[in-house]
Amino acid sequence: QVQLVESGGGLVQAGGSLRLSCVATGRTFSSYAMGWFRQAPGKERYRVASISRSGVSTLYADSVKGRFTISRDNAKNTVYLQMNSLRPEDTAVYYCAAASQYYSASWNYWGQGTQVTVSS
Repeated sequence: QVQLVESGGGLVQAGGSLRLSCVATGRTFSSYAMGWFRQAPGKERYRVASISRSGVSTLYADSVKGRFTISRDNAKNTVYLQMNSLRPEDTAVYYCAAASQYYSASWNYWGQGTQVTVSS
Protein backbone atom coordinates (compact mmCIF):
# COMPACT_ATOMS: atom_id res chain seq x y z
CA GLN A 1 0.00 0.00 0.00
CA VAL A 2 1.07 3.54 -0.77
CA GLN A 3 -0.55 6.66 0.62
CA LEU A 4 -0.22 9.84 -1.43
CA VAL A 5 -0.82 13.40 -0.26
CA GLU A 6 -0.71 16.34 -2.67
CA SER A 7 -0.11 19.98 -1.80
CA GLY A 8 0.76 23.24 -3.48
CA GLY A 9 -2.43 24.02 -5.35
CA GLY A 10 -4.07 27.42 -5.27
CA LEU A 11 -5.18 30.45 -7.24
CA VAL A 12 -2.76 32.05 -9.68
CA GLN A 13 -3.02 34.53 -12.53
CA ALA A 14 -2.45 33.48 -16.10
CA GLY A 15 1.25 33.41 -16.88
CA GLY A 16 2.14 32.56 -13.30
CA SER A 17 3.72 29.48 -11.77
CA LEU A 18 2.93 26.88 -9.15
CA ARG A 19 4.77 23.85 -7.86
CA LEU A 20 2.78 20.86 -6.73
CA SER A 21 4.22 18.29 -4.36
CA CYS A 22 3.10 14.77 -3.57
CA VAL A 23 4.50 12.94 -0.57
CA ALA A 24 4.27 9.16 -0.43
CA THR A 25 4.20 6.96 2.65
CA GLY A 26 4.00 3.23 2.96
CA ARG A 27 5.94 0.97 0.66
CA THR A 28 9.26 1.96 -0.90
CA PHE A 29 8.70 5.09 -2.97
CA SER A 30 11.46 4.30 -5.43
CA SER A 31 9.74 1.08 -6.46
CA TYR A 32 6.91 3.07 -8.09
CA ALA A 33 6.64 5.18 -11.17
CA MET A 34 4.74 8.36 -10.43
CA GLY A 35 2.33 10.46 -12.40
CA TRP A 36 0.32 13.65 -12.26
CA PHE A 37 -3.22 13.69 -13.60
CA ARG A 38 -5.83 16.41 -13.81
CA GLN A 39 -9.58 16.63 -14.10
CA ALA A 40 -11.49 19.76 -15.03
CA PRO A 41 -15.23 20.13 -14.33
CA GLY A 42 -17.26 18.08 -16.77
CA LYS A 43 -14.18 16.49 -18.32
CA GLU A 44 -12.40 13.20 -17.97
CA ARG A 45 -9.27 12.83 -15.90
CA TYR A 46 -6.10 12.41 -17.93
CA ARG A 47 -2.39 12.08 -17.38
CA VAL A 48 -0.42 15.31 -17.49
CA ALA A 49 3.03 13.90 -16.81
CA SER A 50 4.70 10.77 -15.51
CA ILE A 51 8.17 9.79 -14.40
CA SER A 52 10.02 6.50 -14.12
CA ARG A 53 11.14 4.99 -10.86
CA SER A 54 14.69 6.29 -11.28
CA GLY A 55 13.56 9.66 -12.59
CA VAL A 56 15.43 9.23 -15.86
CA SER A 57 12.40 8.89 -18.13
CA THR A 58 9.40 11.18 -18.38
CA LEU A 59 6.25 11.58 -20.43
CA TYR A 60 4.15 14.70 -20.95
CA ALA A 61 0.77 15.46 -22.43
CA ASP A 62 1.05 17.68 -25.50
CA SER A 63 -0.97 20.36 -23.75
CA VAL A 64 1.74 20.93 -21.14
CA LYS A 65 4.98 20.18 -22.97
CA GLY A 66 7.51 22.96 -22.50
CA ARG A 67 5.57 24.46 -19.60
CA PHE A 68 5.39 21.72 -16.96
CA THR A 69 8.22 19.68 -15.48
CA ILE A 70 7.85 16.54 -13.42
CA SER A 71 10.63 15.49 -11.07
CA ARG A 72 11.12 13.31 -8.05
CA ASP A 73 13.32 13.08 -4.98
CA ASN A 74 13.45 9.46 -3.84
CA ALA A 75 15.27 10.42 -0.65
CA LYS A 76 12.29 12.60 0.31
CA ASN A 77 9.59 10.26 -1.06
CA THR A 78 8.28 13.18 -3.06
CA VAL A 79 7.26 13.87 -6.64
CA TYR A 80 6.88 17.41 -7.95
CA LEU A 81 5.12 19.14 -10.79
CA GLN A 82 6.54 22.53 -11.67
CA MET A 83 3.95 24.43 -13.68
CA ASN A 84 5.01 27.57 -15.54
CA SER A 85 3.21 29.87 -17.97
CA LEU A 86 -0.11 28.76 -16.55
CA ARG A 87 -3.27 29.25 -18.60
CA PRO A 88 -6.92 29.34 -17.58
CA GLU A 89 -7.41 25.98 -19.30
CA ASP A 90 -4.97 24.45 -16.79
CA THR A 91 -7.63 24.94 -14.11
CA ALA A 92 -8.43 21.52 -12.66
CA VAL A 93 -8.05 19.24 -9.70
CA TYR A 94 -4.59 17.71 -9.89
CA TYR A 95 -3.94 14.21 -8.61
CA CYS A 96 -0.75 12.27 -8.13
CA ALA A 97 -0.71 8.54 -8.66
CA ALA A 98 1.63 5.56 -8.45
CA ALA A 99 2.08 2.65 -10.83
CA SER A 100 4.58 -0.01 -11.76
CA GLN A 101 5.65 1.74 -14.96
CA TYR A 102 5.60 5.41 -16.00
CA TYR A 103 3.90 4.54 -19.30
CA SER A 104 1.29 2.38 -17.62
CA ALA A 105 -2.37 2.74 -18.50
CA SER A 106 -3.33 1.42 -15.07
CA TRP A 107 -2.48 3.40 -11.97
CA ASN A 108 -2.82 1.68 -8.63
CA TYR A 109 -2.74 4.38 -5.96
CA TRP A 110 -4.16 7.89 -5.92
CA GLY A 111 -3.98 10.98 -3.78
CA GLN A 112 -6.98 13.07 -2.81
CA GLY A 113 -6.22 15.88 -5.25
CA THR A 114 -5.34 19.55 -5.01
CA GLN A 115 -7.21 22.35 -6.76
CA VAL A 116 -5.40 24.61 -9.21
CA THR A 117 -7.27 27.66 -10.48
CA VAL A 118 -5.80 29.97 -13.09
CA SER A 119 -7.51 33.30 -13.56
CA SER A 120 -7.41 35.25 -16.81
